[in-house]
Amino acid sequence: MQFIRTSDFMQYLFDQPHTAEQAGRIIEGILAAGSARQSEIAERMCGGPAGNYKAIQRFLAHTDAVAALGRLFQADAEFVIGDVTEMPRPEAYRTAYVGKLSDDKTRGYWLLVLATPYRGRALPCYLLSYSSRTIAQGAGSRNLHHWQAFDALKDLLGDKPLVLDRDFSYLELLQYCMHAHINFVIRLNLRSHPPKLYTAQGRELTLMVGLGQREVYHQVRYRNQVPVNIIGIWRHGMREPLWVMSNLAPEHALQIYLGRMKIEESFRDLKALLGLDRLMNKTQHNMEQLAALTMIAYAVGLLVGEAMRDELYGAAPTAGSNDPPGAPPPPTPAQRKWQRYSGLFILLKQQLRIEELRLAQLIAQVLAAFACLVRPPVRTPV
Repeated sequence: MQFIRTSDFMQYLFDQPHTAEQAGRIIEGILAAGSARQSEIAERMCGGPAGNYKAIQRFLAHTDAVAALGRLFQADAEFVIGDVTEMPRPEAYRTAYVGKLSDDKTRGYWLLVLATPYRGRALPCYLLSYSSRTIAQGAGSRNLHHWQAFDALKDLLGDKPLVLDRDFSYLELLQYCMHAHINFVIRLNLRSHPPKLYTAQGRELTLMVGLGQREVYHQVRYRNQVPVNIIGIWRHGMREPLWVMSNLAPEHALQIYLGRMKIEESFRDLKALLGLDRLMNKTQHNMEQLAALTMIAYAVGLLVGEAMRDELYGAAPTAGSNDPPGAPPPPTPAQRKWQRYSGLFILLKQQLRIEELRLAQLIAQVLAAFACLVRPPVRTPV
């Protein structure tokens, strides 16, 4: 990764030049190591591992990397994606912020990430962590942690909808979104304890859709309290129907929800290519800061890798204007080649053969795009 001066990117995320330089060194270590573990990052940074380890510790303690991550929010994004991933830590018996996961057996914590869509992946822009232990210790409830995350971006959201999986399918969240005037698109949870739904006339409703069909229900009352629109589809090859509820038009909500898979692809890259799933720290604060730095490294690597992918395999394929929502046509052989790997995979794993001068030009273009992302031009009256 020596051809990327990551400190040039970090100057747009951290205000102090020295801080940007330090962040750049750590980001380079994360990309070179393909790991979020401090010891492995320190080994791949310039200088001695022991001194690097201490430098990372000082940086995490005195720098707000989560705030810097927030600058990656894409102001022109169509929607914001939220998702929770489980971070198992079966051996962390003495770590204060590690509790039990959903199975009530495995030790670990949850990482809630908000992101905006970007070319088949997603750019993270906010995170927080919580566990059964932190909740029991009085740090609030799961619901309050969710609302804390959404509050952090509420002023930036505007009319952009929040796109969430069925972990967020509960009454209090819907009430929060309605009260905060946040548009939402959420997968309806119909598994173990499905909610009761009612028509506007007060009649209890049973959702039904046939294989290969779709059904739409307008102004359904979730638990007879919050009005939502619901759309369901059951495609061939799916084990169960997909039901989506929203305060937006149902067809539009479904199209938006189908883009939520982008964040799951990003989680796969973060875990497989940057070792996010092995992230561990003694304190919750330092763990969150290092997670934020890992996601910043992911963003830089993704942007550079995408530019290289376009250079090697041609421009990104685009769907036709007449394609039905969520059902793109089968890719052509050229598109399959373009879609085979993510930009981050191309950067970290493939043997690149790009002429040095052209590579420098690509990096300069990516840096300019990164600057516009972090500090978009402000429109002024003429």
